[in-house]
Amino acid sequence: VQLQASGGGLAQAGGSLRLSCAASGLTEDDYAIGWFRQAPGKEREGVSCFTNRDGRKYYADSVKGRFTISRDNVENTVYLQMNNLKPGDTAVYYCGATDYINAIYDPRLYKYWGQGTQVTVSS
Repeated sequence: VQLQASGGGLAQAGGSLRLSCAASGLTEDDYAIGWFRQAPGKEREGVSCFTNRDGRKYYADSVKGRFTISRDNVENTVYLQMNNLKPGDTAVYYCGATDYINAIYDPRLYKYWGQGTQVTVSS
């Protein structure tokens, strides 16, 4: 399994960014895939994820109403549209995937990771 993340960068508070995760090699019938972030000195946390088969979605409370996860099945790409960004969203964002489809918000249950992409939001 390979996950290729892109789309990070610098934004001002209130601005928007879109992250992309190109996935390949996911052959399980069902899996979870999504986005996590890790700020300096903090643990990695789930931002938004979904399960492949039933489309069950998870959003962290801190991003509900601002971030939207979506997928392009043709391109095998998962997107994270981030609107109304806040300085607290500053972190390295990682795309992750796992064949464990419970507790999909828990990064400890993820087996596959892409490289991180830095998101920096200035006030």
